[in-house]
Amino acid sequence: MSRRKNRTIYTLLFVVCVVGFWVFENFYTPATYSNSETGNLSDIVDTDFLPSSTAGTLVKHNYFILSYSEAHEQAEWVAYELKREHLTQDNRKRPYFIEDPKVKTKSADWRNYKGSGYDRGHLCPAGDRRFSEQAYNETFYTSNISPQDREFNAGVWNRLEQQIRKWCKKYGDLIIITGGVLENGLDEIGEEDVDVPELFYKIVFRMDEEKVLSFLIPNDPSFEGLDTFLTSIDELEKMTGINFFENQSNAWQQQVEQEVDATGWEF
Repeated sequence: MSRRKNRTIYTLLFVVCVVGFWVFENFYTPATYSNSETGNLSDIVDTDFLPSSTAGTLVKHNYFILSYSEAHEQAEWVAYELKREHLTQDNRKRPYFIEDPKVKTKSADWRNYKGSGYDRGHLCPAGDRRFSEQAYNETFYTSNISPQDREFNAGVWNRLEQQIRKWCKKYGDLIIITGGVLENGLDEIGEEDVDVPELFYKIVFRMDEEKVLSFLIPNDPSFEGLDTFLTSIDELEKMTGINFFENQSNAWQQQVEQEVDATGWEF
C-alpha cells in the first residue's frame, strides 16, 4: 500500500474520531438515575420542615427534593435528610452530569460550565450519598449544581460539608437546606445564561433538639472559621424571599429564626 493511501486512511480515521468525540460530547445522554416512581415526599424529608417555593417548581427524587428556578437555571434550594446510616465511605464511580428529566423546562446543560472558570458545585453533596449507587448518581443531575469558584468549592464549602457529617455522626439525623442566593443582575455563564450566585447558604436542622444553624458564605476563597459565616434564618429569608420553615407555627418561627445561637454545636 502506498504512503499516499496510508496518509488518506489515517486522515479519515482521525476525522472520524474527532467527529465521533464531538457527537459524544454534545449529544450523548446517559440513562436517567432516579427510579420512575419516587416514594412519598415524607420519605425523602420531613415535610414539616420544608421551605416555600418561590419558583413553584418542586422536583422530587428518591433521596432529595428541590425547587427549580428556570429564570436562574438552577435550584433555589435543595433539601434532604442526612442520617447516621448514610455516612459510609463506599467508593463510587463518578457518573456523567446529565439534565434532570423531572424538570419540565429542562435543567441547564452541563456544557454551560465548560471554559467558564467555575466548578459544577454540588448542592446536595455526592459525599452525603455514598450509601447507594442510585443515591450517589442522583446528585449529578444538573438541577443539583450551581457555578462555584473552584477554591470556594474545594475549600470553605467542602469544610462545611465535612463539618455537617461530623455533626450528623455526633447528634444524629439532620435536615439540610442549601442553595445559592438568586437575585437579579448576577453574572451568567453558558448559552443558557446560568446565573452565578455571589453568596451560598446552608441551613442545618438538628432533629434531636430542634436546633438550627444557618450559614451565608461568599462565593470566594476563604480561610475564615465556619462560625464567622453564621447568620439568622430571618436574614436569609429577607435575601432570598423564601420562607424556610413555612409549615411551622409563627411562635416557633419567631423563636428559632430571629437569633443566631450556636450553643450545643461543637465546631
